[in-house]
Amino acid sequence: MGRLSRIESIYVHNATLEHRKQYAQFFTPPEIAQLMADWLLGNDKMETVLEPAFGLGVFSRALLSAKSNLSIKGFDIDEMILNEAKKHFDGCSSVKLMLQDYMFNDWNNKYDGIICNPPYFKFHDYDNKSVISEIERKLTCKLNGFTNLYTLFLLKSIHQLKNNGRCAYIVPSEFMNSDYGKLVKSHLIKTKTLRHIIVFDFDEKVFDDAITTACIILCAKDEYNETVQFTNVTSSDGLDIIGELINNYPNTCEKSKKYRIDDLDYEIKWKNYYQNSNDLKFNGLVPFSKYAKVVRGIATGANEFFTFNISKAKEYNIPSCNLLPCICRCADVKGYEFSKEDFDALKKQDKKVFLLNAVPDNNPNVMQYLEMGKSMGIDKKYLTASRNPWYALEKRPPSPIWVSVFNRKGLRFIRNKANISNLTTFHCVYPQKDLFSDISIDLLFAYLLTDTARIIFEKNAREYGNGLQKFEPNDLNKGMMVDLVKISSEHKSEIVSYYEKFVKTNDNSWIGKIDEILLMEFAC
Repeated sequence: MGRLSRIESIYVHNATLEHRKQYAQFFTPPEIAQLMADWLLGNDKMETVLEPAFGLGVFSRALLSAKSNLSIKGFDIDEMILNEAKKHFDGCSSVKLMLQDYMFNDWNNKYDGIICNPPYFKFHDYDNKSVISEIERKLTCKLNGFTNLYTLFLLKSIHQLKNNGRCAYIVPSEFMNSDYGKLVKSHLIKTKTLRHIIVFDFDEKVFDDAITTACIILCAKDEYNETVQFTNVTSSDGLDIIGELINNYPNTCEKSKKYRIDDLDYEIKWKNYYQNSNDLKFNGLVPFSKYAKVVRGIATGANEFFTFNISKAKEYNIPSCNLLPCICRCADVKGYEFSKEDFDALKKQDKKVFLLNAVPDNNPNVMQYLEMGKSMGIDKKYLTASRNPWYALEKRPPSPIWVSVFNRKGLRFIRNKANISNLTTFHCVYPQKDLFSDISIDLLFAYLLTDTARIIFEKNAREYGNGLQKFEPNDLNKGMMVDLVKISSEHKSEIVSYYEKFVKTNDNSWIGKIDEILLMEFAC
C-alpha cells in the first residue's frame, strides 16, 4: 500500500516538501484510484465526471482507460501541479482543467460521477469562515467552525450529483469520530446518499507521508438508499474486498457490517459501527466526568517564543518571578509520576521547563523581550491575537494528574507530584472534589493505570495511522469507566494497598492484581 504511479512519483521527486504541504498534496495509490473509479463506472450511463481536487489526474486516468468518451472537469488551486497535469492530458479535449477554488465555483453544475482525494486542511489552515459560510448558504445547513476542509468538499460534491450519479471520496477517517463530524454525518444520513464506508487498518498507511488513517466513502443518488455498509480492510491483500463490494452492488457483502441508514446515529462515534467494542464486558459503567474533569493544557500560540530554559532566561535576563514552571514536551516525562526531583533534573539538563509569565509586565527586561516578540509578529498569531494582552497565559492551575494526548500503547496517565503546569502535550485531569470523602485520588489514579481503564477508554479514541490514538478532552469526559463508589470497602483498601506497593517496587504485577479485583467486581 502507498506505491505511487510513475507520474506522481516524478512530481514528488521534483516538487519540494514545503510546496506539497502548502497545498496538502497527498497522492492516491493507483490501485486505490482504480477501485474508486470502478465505483463510478458501475453507472453504465455515466457521461460527465467532476474531479474537484485534480492534482495530476490519477482518477481521470483510471476512468479514461476504461471509458474514453467521458467529459471530465477538474479543479485545482495550485498552478504548478495543474500545468504538469496538462502535459499528461494534452490533446484530450474531453478533459477541462480549471485553475479555480472548487469551493467557490461550479455550484450550478451537476455530474454523473464525482471522484476526489480532497486537501486535508484543519480549520486554522484555510479561510474556514468564508468556506463554511459558502457551504451553509448554499446547502442551508449549520456547520461546526472547526470543520476540516475535506468534509466540506464532500458535502458540496453530494449536492452536485445527478440522479443515479455516484461519488467516491478518499479521506481521513477522523471525521467519523470527532465533534465537527457530527453535522457532516447528519447530512450523509439526511440525503440518504451514503452506501459504503471502507476503513483501512490503522497499522497500515494509505499515503506514504500522511499519518492519518484513510477511509473510502462511496455515495450514490439512486433508489438503493436503505442500507449502509461498513467494511474494515486490514492490509493491501484485502483490496479484493473493495472490488467485491463494488461488483455486488446493490447487494450486500458478507464481510461488511450492515445498518439501515435511518438507524445510524450521527451523535455517536461511528467507530462503534465498524469496530468491536471492548467495554461491553463490564457492568455498571459511568461517565469519567463523574470522577474528574479533563481540559487541555496551556496553549501559548507560539511555544518557541514563550518557552524558556535556564540559559535562555539568563540570555534575556528574565527574572524567576516571570517564569512559570511547566512541562513543555511529553518526552520529558518518563514514568507514571513526575516529581520535584524530576523537574530539577530537567532544569540542570537545560531543558525548556518554563513559560514566560509576563503579567505584570513592569520588569524592563520582560518588556524588552515582549517588544522583540511584537517585532517578530508573535502578537498577530492565531491565538495571541485573540488574547488581551496578547502575551497573557491561559489560566490553568496545575492539575494533579496528566494524560497524554497521543498514544500508541493506550492512554498514559501521570501523577503530577511536582505540582507544575503543562502545555498541550498533556491534558489536565482535575478530580471532582466533592467525591474525595468517598474516593481518594490514590484509588482513582490506581484505576487509571489498569488495563481495564485503557480498554474501556479505547472506545472513544480517535484513530490515526500506524496505531496512533488521540484523545481530545471531551473524548475522555464522555468516556466510560467503572463506578468506583460501588467497589466494596475491602476491595478499595486492597486496591490502594496494591497501588502503594507498585509505587515502591515499580512492579506491574501489582497493577495486574488491581485488574483482577475490577474484573471480579464489574465483569459481565
